[in-house]
Amino acid sequence: MLSSGRLAAEVLAELDERRQNDPDVHGHRLFGLVYPTGRKDIEALIGEVYERFLFSNALNPRRFTELAKIEQEVISTAADLVHRAPGDKPAGTMTSGGTESILMSMLTNRERARSRGIEHPQVLAPESAHPAYAKAAHYFGMDYASIPLDDDYRADVGAARSLVNERTCVIVASAYSYPHGIVDPVVDLAGLAAGHGAGCHVDACIGGFVLPFLEMLGRPVPPWDFRVDGVTEISMDLHKYGYVPKGASVILHRDDDWFSHQVFFYDQWGSGLYGTPAIAGARTAAPIVAAWAVGQYLGVEGYLEIVADLCATTDRVRQGIEAIDGLQIVGDPIGPLLALKSDQVDLYSVADVMDDRGWYLNRNTKPYGLHFMLSPIHGQVVGQFLDDLAYAVAHHGPSKGKQARYS
Repeated sequence: MLSSGRLAAEVLAELDERRQNDPDVHGHRLFGLVYPTGRKDIEALIGEVYERFLFSNALNPRRFTELAKIEQEVISTAADLVHRAPGDKPAGTMTSGGTESILMSMLTNRERARSRGIEHPQVLAPESAHPAYAKAAHYFGMDYASIPLDDDYRADVGAARSLVNERTCVIVASAYSYPHGIVDPVVDLAGLAAGHGAGCHVDACIGGFVLPFLEMLGRPVPPWDFRVDGVTEISMDLHKYGYVPKGASVILHRDDDWFSHQVFFYDQWGSGLYGTPAIAGARTAAPIVAAWAVGQYLGVEGYLEIVADLCATTDRVRQGIEAIDGLQIVGDPIGPLLALKSDQVDLYSVADVMDDRGWYLNRNTKPYGLHFMLSPIHGQVVGQFLDDLAYAVAHHGPSKGKQARYS
């Protein structure tokens, strides 16, 4: 309930106190949800941007024309990274996050299917795909089918071939997947989709600002972006490895005309034409401008430097894990997301010990084990992390019963 009013200093003091009960988003011990760089210069720039644009509204591009141009420049930057063919402006929009980007892509594919007379289209996605695809199917009245994974934790193409049918409107591939950090066989899945007249959405919400720079650094990266025939949409989150605050993602379409299925227009009310390219009406401008500002500030060389350091951190962590008896890395992850399994150790019990030591690891169910996403700031604590992990493996007790929960 609202009080009669309090001093600002008192309100802020209580917030500071209550914030201490949650993980430190600038700390070194949280693996996922936030992606700290540990660089004060980047955060200072973001703070300046937010001060300037905190109250701006990105709803009306005809009113805030310069803000609309800034958003288009962010979209163009993302499109260039994933090799969309040049055009006047890329077909896509910024959204509040990966879930909204995925929702808009699935809506687009549903509308395309309906235009062809398919009333109950099917989404076909790997078992490792983000739950937002199932959420989209639930919201938009679509059927949902899961593709089993092969022994390498990639979507099984043979199984996908047996599941696709005349109602399949889109086949999903992850680049890379959240549970395991594995890139699905995009070439095969996109080819299968194209052969059935379906779309192929590549979920690069995690990998979109990692994989292009890995390739530039000379690391092996399988084909996954718009250079692959049959890929029709790509989603990319800037608020993960683009290093901007939450509320910044991009959905891109290969073809301009597909984007028209995503946009909603309405004029049957008393205030004229209303149009939105995504679910939100009013949109906070600050994350959009922060994405532009960080991209301008870092440039290609800045991102390459961060990703190179992140690769070095990931390599050190992988080597350390491989030296601990009883631990195995799941599959062959391509980037700074690692999942662990074991046929000797109860890894949920190991996670309990890590919890007690202040490390916020995630728990996986398929396979049963642990999961963590490395950020640039973790390079400062690799040794301590590996020492505590080795201790936890050697000294854990019975599991406390904590279950895997993403949200």
